[in-house]
Amino acid sequence: MVLRKALESELPAIWEIVQYAIERRRLDGSRQWQDGYPNPDSIRADFEKGYSYVVDDEGTLLAYGAIIFDEEPAYNDIEGKWLTDGAYVGVHRVAASPLAKGKGVATFFFIELEKIAKENGVFSIKVDTNFDNGPMLHILDKLGYTYCGEVYFRGSARRAFEKVISA
Repeated sequence: MVLRKALESELPAIWEIVQYAIERRRLDGSRQWQDGYPNPDSIRADFEKGYSYVVDDEGTLLAYGAIIFDEEPAYNDIEGKWLTDGAYVGVHRVAASPLAKGKGVATFFFIELEKIAKENGVFSIKVDTNFDNGPMLHILDKLGYTYCGEVYFRGSARRAFEKVISA
C-alpha cells in the first residue's frame, strides 16, 4: 500500500468511497456526514487545492483523505487548548472503501501522514471528528492523539485532537 496524491481521473472512485463512508456513518447511527456534506463539490475542491490523497493498493483505491497544510480557520476558535501553536497538518474527510475492511487502512493512512508531515518540516497533526464516530475515535486513541477540546463546523461541535510528532 502507498499513500499518495490523488489523480483527477480517480475523482469518481473517490466519490464512491466517500458515499460508502457516508452510508456507513448512517448505519452506525452517527449524525456525521448526514447533512449533504461532503459532496462532489467538496471533493473536487480538495483536488483543486492539492489536498486529495488516496491509499492505493496495487491500483485499487482503499481510502481517501484531505491532507491540508493550510490553516483551518475553525481551529483558531477551539474551546480548549491545542498542544502547540504554529504550523500543523490538518486532516479532513477520511473515508475507507468496503475493500479496506480488516486491512488497517485508516491506521496506515495516519502513520503515512506522519511521514508526509515530517518531509514537509511540520511536526503537528490536528484532526477533528464527530462525537459519535467510534471508529475514528478509536484510531486517534490508538495512535496517541491527544484530545484538546471542541471546534465547530457548520454549527456543530466536533472533538479536536492533536499529535506532536518527533523530527
